[in-house]
Amino acid sequence: MTQESQTLYIPMGVKPEAEWFPGFGKQQLGKAFIGSLLTVLLALLLWLINGSVPMALVTFLTGVSASVMMTTKDRNNLSVLDQVRFMVRFAKSQKVYPYRTLPEWPWQEEQL
Repeated sequence: MTQESQTLYIPMGVKPEAEWFPGFGKQQLGKAFIGSLLTVLLALLLWLINGSVPMALVTFLTGVSASVMMTTKDRNNLSVLDQVRFMVRFAKSQKVYPYRTLPEWPWQEEQL
């Protein structure tokens, strides 16, 4: 009887979802679209307050490009938005762990 050894080859960098360019797929498009809508509202608000079209246009274009850059994932599959979310979750987490020590070896304390 001969036993054939089968090896499994898993290539690096394979992602389960299709991407339009490295790190940017359908899920990131939705997040960038929401960020772009918020930027449109901010640009409209600036235009109504100041009446300056160039300032509103620059705000809109900067916001759209920033939302795309913040949602694009890197080689480690993390985006800037993910990192900020992790930092906020860490800031909210418990950092003080009060505890009470119990005598580990009670029979040794009796001898002293």
